[in-house]
Amino acid sequence: MVHIYNYATDEFIGSISEEDFAFMQRDLEEESLEDTNYYINQATVDMFEQQGADPALVTLLRTALGDAEDMDIRWEHG
Repeated sequence: MVHIYNYATDEFIGSISEEDFAFMQRDLEEESLEDTNYYINQATVDMFEQQGADPALVTLLRTALGDAEDMDIRWEHG
């Protein structure tokens, strides 16, 4: 499992499968090999949905964003 957190507040967002994490990694930018955070926004989540992402992943990210237009998330393997 991969645990996802709000980068700014360190609030736990939820856990996703390794498969869902790999799906996200295909489209999100990593600045280095040690990078453990990603920038997401509503358009990113829409794109994931259009590409056939697991509905649970889409729901998790939409819920995390709430009314915010964007946010940074961090991840760790658990």
